[in-house]
Amino acid sequence: MVEFLSFREGEATQEPTVTVESFTGQSNSTAVRIEAGEDARELLPYLDRLALVEVNFPAFGDGRGYSAARILREAGYVGELRAVGDVLVDQIVAMRRCGFDSFHPDKALDDDAVERALNRYADVYQKSVDGRRPVWAKRHPETVNG
Repeated sequence: MVEFLSFREGEATQEPTVTVESFTGQSNSTAVRIEAGEDARELLPYLDRLALVEVNFPAFGDGRGYSAARILREAGYVGELRAVGDVLVDQIVAMRRCGFDSFHPDKALDDDAVERALNRYADVYQKSVDGRRPVWAKRHPETVNG
């Protein structure tokens, strides 16, 4: 069973996280946890000092964390971005495309199910922060940026 999954090189960040409010009020933490409903844009001035951003998914159907990940990655955040909470195996591919590179679900995931989910589709349809070219760009490379 998979209790923690990382796609980063090296060790995962072990520093305990603080709340967004605590983080913006201090100068020594490098790990923060975004709860559902908090605005990831509050962290944008501090991206250079963050080693870990955890994004909590209180329920699998709560998609606000996807937006938080995308906002951070598009703003240039390169540190560890970890999905925590009610993370299901069938969400991992979409979460990876938004920029998550580590996962700590509340309930352990089946190894085989994770492997199948990650390798099910060779092509993607939308542009995203993960750098994979959409399938239509293979056929029409001149339209990728327009």
